[in-house]
Amino acid sequence: METKIVIMEENKIDERSIEEAAKVIRDGGLVAFPTETVYGLGANALEEEAVKNIFKVKGRPQDNPLIIHVADYRIEEYVKDIPEVAQRVMTEFWPGPITLVLNKSDKVPDITSAGLDTIGVRMPSDKIARELIMKSGVPIAAPSANISGRPSPTEVGRCIEDLNGKIEYILGGKGSQVGLESTILDCTVDPPCVLRPGAVTLEMLRKIHSKIYIDPAVMEKPKDNLRPKAPGMKYRHYAPKAPLKIVRGDLKKTIAKINEMVQNYIDDGKTVGIMATNETKESYTNGIVLSLGSRKNLDNIAKNLFEVLRSFDDKGVDFILSEGFEELGIGIAIMNRLKKSAGFDILDV
Repeated sequence: METKIVIMEENKIDERSIEEAAKVIRDGGLVAFPTETVYGLGANALEEEAVKNIFKVKGRPQDNPLIIHVADYRIEEYVKDIPEVAQRVMTEFWPGPITLVLNKSDKVPDITSAGLDTIGVRMPSDKIARELIMKSGVPIAAPSANISGRPSPTEVGRCIEDLNGKIEYILGGKGSQVGLESTILDCTVDPPCVLRPGAVTLEMLRKIHSKIYIDPAVMEKPKDNLRPKAPGMKYRHYAPKAPLKIVRGDLKKTIAKINEMVQNYIDDGKTVGIMATNETKESYTNGIVLSLGSRKNLDNIAKNLFEVLRSFDDKGVDFILSEGFEELGIGIAIMNRLKKSAGFDILDV
């Protein structure tokens, strides 16, 4: 398959290209497109065969439900009801990086929701994404635009790496501003439950409803007595090609332990990547060191996380060691993604 690739200049909307991509969506094809969270791989959410192709191209398990993306607040035809708390979240945070899980209407095919009676709905704030949805005239089902299991793409080049020749169209724009997938809030339960942390943090949501909580299984390795409520969260996600281990605790002890481990790997003839920060990068004497940004700006660390993981793939390292981060605010989302990238391989120091 020949993939058409169009990369737009920042802040310039190419209406003709968006209309071409929208026609691909209407005709049952697949389009990769930017959002403020990560790049998405989109299809007509209401067309079964189109949605099947998302699972096929990504290699995504079919019991992992998709999120549908809309361009305005009129979602009544896709869901059975909108609880008051959901309305308040929509008013406060849409368009933006939060997905609401609601009871779906019969208009949404079961394949889109992976057979569940609920569906995740989001209104992205990215201008290209919104234009594409509006011109398509249908909600767009869109997981991240990568091969399933790999770090999500925040730059169009990563979509091209994974999907060129496999889908009809790739729309490129600027890099994703958030860099982590949307917060997912289940509004079918009371109190609402965060199924995936993101840039809309627990602290922000508790201003809407003080009892909103995070599913305890989100931050822990799945166990028989602690399984995530969201079906897709049981799968390996965000993983680079090399094994990743998180070293967390007192920062000085973390640095010392990572330096010790790196030397052991080097002695065994292995190459090691170190995920550091601006404050610590000069403290590592060996290995390939990449900074995620400053610890004083966790939003920037979140934005850079997946691209740094991908960069270690580019460099062909044998192992990756990462510093840990405080699980507060967006730090919860950062550590959620890091833990899943590492398969919950964590060393406390």
